[in-house]
Amino acid sequence: MNISVIGAGYVGLVTGACLAETGHHVICLDANKEKVEVLKSGESPIYEPGLNELLEKTTGSGHLSFTTDYHVACEKAEVIIIAVGTPSRPDGSADLSALKDVAENIGSHARETGTIVVTKSTVPVGTNRKVKFWLDTHSSPAATFRIASNPEFLREGSAIHDTFNGDRIVIGSEEEETAKKLEEMVLPFGVPILHTSIESAEMIKYSSNAFLATKISFINEIANLCEKLGANVEDVAKGMGMDKRIGSSFLQAGIGYGGSCFPKDTNALVQMAGEMEHDFDLLESVIHVNAKQQVKLVQMAKERLKDLKGKRAGLLGLSFKPNTDDIREAASLEMINLLLEEGVQVTVYDPVAQENAKSALGSRVTYADHCFEAIEDQEMLFIATEWEEFKVLRLKTISKLMKNPILFDGRNCFSLEEAECEAIDYYSIGRPPVIHSVLKTPHSE
Repeated sequence: MNISVIGAGYVGLVTGACLAETGHHVICLDANKEKVEVLKSGESPIYEPGLNELLEKTTGSGHLSFTTDYHVACEKAEVIIIAVGTPSRPDGSADLSALKDVAENIGSHARETGTIVVTKSTVPVGTNRKVKFWLDTHSSPAATFRIASNPEFLREGSAIHDTFNGDRIVIGSEEEETAKKLEEMVLPFGVPILHTSIESAEMIKYSSNAFLATKISFINEIANLCEKLGANVEDVAKGMGMDKRIGSSFLQAGIGYGGSCFPKDTNALVQMAGEMEHDFDLLESVIHVNAKQQVKLVQMAKERLKDLKGKRAGLLGLSFKPNTDDIREAASLEMINLLLEEGVQVTVYDPVAQENAKSALGSRVTYADHCFEAIEDQEMLFIATEWEEFKVLRLKTISKLMKNPILFDGRNCFSLEEAECEAIDYYSIGRPPVIHSVLKTPHSE
C-alpha cells in the first residue's frame, strides 16, 4: 500500500517506520528541511530505543523515504496520515493551526479519487469533520476524500514495541470500505482492532490519557497521606494492584506526570467539557494535584534544611521519563526553576536529554558530563527521572561523594533497607524517611 505520513515528529516517524517495516511503501513529509536531510541519512533526530536501526533498515530497503514536497507525498498516496502537533493554547484548548495547514495542503496536492486521510494527531472531538471541510475547500473537482480517526497510544521509550504489541488499534470511520482499508493497513501489526465512530475514536484517546493521569495523581495523593500516617505507599500500591479491577499499572508514586500527552490532553479535555457547560471537577483536581507533586521534593528540602540560599544541589534526570530525550512538562524543570528562585547553585545530569534541556535552562545551571559530577561535593541531591543508570548506583557511593549526604528521591529508586545501612539521609515519596544525622526533624534544631 502507498502511504504518506505528514509530520516526521515522534508519532509520525515511529508510525512511518513501523508501517514500512511491514512492507508498505511510506513517504514521510516534514516542513523542516534540516530534519528531512538528517532522516535521509538514516539517522533519527529524536531519541527512541531501536528507531535508528529501524530507519536504517527501512530506508535501505526502499520502503521508507522522506520529503518536504507535498506533491511527492500526496500524488500517489492511497492513505495519508496526519501526525502533526496540537499543542495547548494558554486557555488549555488544542491549537489546530498546524493541522489545518496540513489539511489544506493535502487538499491542494492530492489527485487520487477516494484518498483516505487519517488523523493520528490527538485532536478535540469533532476535529475530523473540520479536516474534511478543509480538504474539500482546497481540493480540485477530481479529488475526493474519505476521513478517519486513528489515535496513537505510543509510550515514549517503548514506541516501537508498543506498535507491534499494543492493546488495541482504534479506527474511527463512518464508511465500512474506509474502515476495511485501514484494517488491512495495520493488520500486520497483529494488534486487536476496534471499529468506532469518528467522534468515539477521538474521545477514546483523551479518555485513556485522562484516566491514566488520574491513577497517577490518585496514588500520589495516597503517598502524601502515607507519609503523614507512617505507611509505605509501595505496600499500599501492591495491595491495591493485586485487585484485578484496579491493576498495578500507573500506581508508582513519584513526582507526577509530564511529557507531551498527559498535561496537554487533560487540559484539553477540561476545556472541551467547559465548552459543553460541564464542570469536570475530577480532572481539574488531577491537574492541581500533579502541579503540586512536581515541586514536592523542593518543599521537602526546604522543610529539612530551612534556608536553601547559597547551597549546592545536584539533580539527576531531566527528561520527563526514562528512555527519552523529551523534556516537555518535565518535573525536573519545575524543580530547577524553584531551586534557582531559592538561590541554590544547581548542577544537572541526564544521559540523553541534556542538549534539549539547554534550550530551556540556558546557563542558569551547570551541566555535568557524568552522574558522579552532579553528585560530588553537593549539599543535597535530587532524583527526578528513574534512569537505569541512577538506579544501579549504590547509596554508599552517593554518600561518600556528597559533602552533605541528603538525598531526595522523586522516583523511589532505592530500598529503605539499603538506606538504613548507609550514612545518608534518604527522603522518598510515600515512604518513611531514613535519617542518620543528628538533625532528625526541622523542629529538633
